[in-house]
Amino acid sequence: MKAVVLAAGKGERLWPLTENRPKPMIPVANRPILEHIVDALETAGIDEAVFVVGSNRERIQSYFEDGRDWGVDISYVVQDQQLGTGHALLQAESYVGESFVALNGDRIVSAEIVERVWARHRETDDPVVGVTKTANPSRYGVVEFDGRDVAGIEEQPIPELAKSDFINAGVYAFTPDIFGAIRQIDSHGEQALTDALKPFIEDRRLRAVRYRGLWLDVSEPWDLLTVNDALISARGPPESTAESATIDDTAVVADAAVLGDGTTVHPQAAVLQSTTAGDNVSVGPGAIIENAILLPDATVQAGAVVRDCIVGANTTIGPNTTIEGGTTDVVLDDTVYQDVSFGALVGDNVAIGGNVTVAPGAIVGNNATVEGATRVSGRIADSSHVQRG
Repeated sequence: MKAVVLAAGKGERLWPLTENRPKPMIPVANRPILEHIVDALETAGIDEAVFVVGSNRERIQSYFEDGRDWGVDISYVVQDQQLGTGHALLQAESYVGESFVALNGDRIVSAEIVERVWARHRETDDPVVGVTKTANPSRYGVVEFDGRDVAGIEEQPIPELAKSDFINAGVYAFTPDIFGAIRQIDSHGEQALTDALKPFIEDRRLRAVRYRGLWLDVSEPWDLLTVNDALISARGPPESTAESATIDDTAVVADAAVLGDGTTVHPQAAVLQSTTAGDNVSVGPGAIIENAILLPDATVQAGAVVRDCIVGANTTIGPNTTIEGGTTDVVLDDTVYQDVSFGALVGDNVAIGGNVTVAPGAIVGNNATVEGATRVSGRIADSSHVQRG
């Protein structure tokens, strides 16, 4: 059984993390988003996968190589221009000779939905889409039904006008006919995969599989924290701490925390619930980390407090600095997100000095320097130098 995984999106709303890695390679629960998906594919019986890759693609290819370590034969095709999910799928056409599964490379699902979508396709030989319920359906493609079949998919409708609380889960099964449908899209810009489904919907040939299992989406930075917590909670504490991690006897590490290889937790530090620390992270004496993602080689120095935060690779949080966390309003791409629980996103290779206060919702670009005893808020550009006064 073959799958096509759409992993070419840049993920601009997750800047600055996606400057140095593609969105599917951002780690949650100390593993790239895409690795969680590959595990589900292998469990579902997928033995061949085609990854459609784009920006920073070498990070995906060097990590997964030929897929041997995951029990899946992985090959790669490149989407040079980001022209939509339909266009991305079209790049894999020469690799697909018969029916196949297709899915997004940035939504974590269980093997169950892949198995059930494939089984329904085998029964009907028609295209199939997995659908799932969500609390905020208007953020996604809302699905309207005609019995067990799809009668329509409306992208991001006005909340009051959403025709159901089921959304397109981004897991499909197709015959090669889908490629012809993509070519027929009347568009001078992006080719969306959902537009290619319209002829099948009109013919009442798009089947739906309703699914209530694991479905985790990362669209905005704070979603990383939600997904991280959900994966830790789902998998529990066993094997959550690497054997090579060092934890001082006076330190506290919660069961609902994950520590990578070579990580050190110094005396009287506390790594609390919903936290993951990547390889070679250092948590200094008396530091407190809660509901946070620390990428590899990050350093949190003595007495610092880091809550509701993503800290990039090789970044240093100085002594007694506070990322206070909590609820705030955040503006991304001219959209205001109200009352989100989000302390900060600090990019890669950032140096934050001591006694700094980082206000809720701050986003600090890669390679920035923040001098001690300053207050940081809002959006800080890459390579900026922030000082007092």
